[in-house]
Amino acid sequence: MNAAAAIDELCVRDVMSRGFISAAPEDTFGELAERLALADAGSALVLEFGRLSGILTSRDIVRAVANRVHPSKARVRDWMSDSLVTAEPDLSAGVAARLMVTGGFHHLPVIENGRPLGVVGLRAVAAALDECPGW
Repeated sequence: MNAAAAIDELCVRDVMSRGFISAAPEDTFGELAERLALADAGSALVLEFGRLSGILTSRDIVRAVANRVHPSKARVRDWMSDSLVTAEPDLSAGVAARLMVTGGFHHLPVIENGRPLGVVGLRAVAAALDECPGW
């Protein structure tokens, strides 16, 4: 089996991280930055009543800092991305990678019935690919 076939057999559920960081829209950047730093994570899923409403990534934090916002005053809701691309758990890892590359992002929320199950990152897909024979 070639590497492309092997990665297309992997599902997002096989490579996603179930231990994601979550945030509320009203959280401050300072609060969220502490949680992200402790978890060594690059994104947080923004939840309202248990449902995914956005994602905030390290890129969003850099944009906010460049705009000189204060960490104790900046709110997640003002800087999060709410135009989300998401994946179902059975989506192939190869398709997920293509979505991330063509969309220009590195974190793809995995949802089922509107509720987040985890996040798949481009690095996780690349690492899975690296494990595939013949890659």
